Amino acid sequence: MSFDNLFFAFGLTLFAGLATGIGSALAFFSRRTNTKFLSVALGFSAGVMIYVSMIEIFVKARSAIAGVYGDGRGYLIATAAFFGGIVFIGLIDRLVPDVVNPHEPHSLEEMGDGSGTGKEKALMRMGLFSALAIGIHNFPEGLATFTSALKDPTLGISIAVAIAIHNIPEGIAVSVPIYYATGDRKKAFLWSFLSGLAEPVGAVFGYLVLMKYLNDVVFGVLFAAVAGIMVFISLDELLPTAEKYGEHHLAIYGLVGGMVVMAISLVIFAV
Repeated sequence: MSFDNLFFAFGLTLFAGLATGIGSALAFFSRRTNTKFLSVALGFSAGVMIYVSMIEIFVKARSAIAGVYGDGRGYLIATAAFFGGIVFIGLIDRLVPDVVNPHEPHSLEEMGDGSGTGKEKALMRMGLFSALAIGIHNFPEGLATFTSALKDPTLGISIAVAIAIHNIPEGIAVSVPIYYATGDRKKAFLWSFLSGLAEPVGAVFGYLVLMKYLNDVVFGVLFAAVAGIMVFISLDELLPTAEKYGEHHLAIYGLVGGMVVMAISLVIFAV
């Protein structure tokens, strides 16, 4: 494993995590939420994640484990790891109270509505809890991006872009309440920025703790778990949020578009 590969994997993870800052910037320079764009973008991100998880990541995970334990046992272990990843991210999601969950969509107008000291305190609390919640969610996402990029740089780019799109509304969820509570754009942007740093922290954890134990079986289990994590994020967070931001069909068009783009990119690099 070369230094260049590690640097590239860390760079992709950092890019994906700091996309929360893009959401923060969009919030400050937009008077109204472009809900249709967000709906299509989130659907697109879900399509990329679901397609690449089921068609590419799980298949590679199964193949790596089967090379050691054989097809039958390898399939069983990979399947167990896939659902283990779903259980893991599901438990993390349960730790976040619904009232401050950043994946519950709010428009810029809705978050900025109201005034008074009580409202400002509530908004500040909402923004800070959203930052914490996003940090908890982003840790395994950072691990997923880092691991994928190490194994397959092309795959890593696709996952990083999909997660970056998914992080944009999260940046809005953090920055807007804090801005309306304090009137300080720098403070709002800083908290949004910090919440995204949990992704590269996940990558550092993966490097320091997991890399020394990495072999075909460990890689296969980890990769299958990553596939499960990404499918859960897509079904539990991205698609429901995409539908709430816009029309049902817009979210589905984005979903199919993401699958098509991901499929074309995989075919091109396979030829």
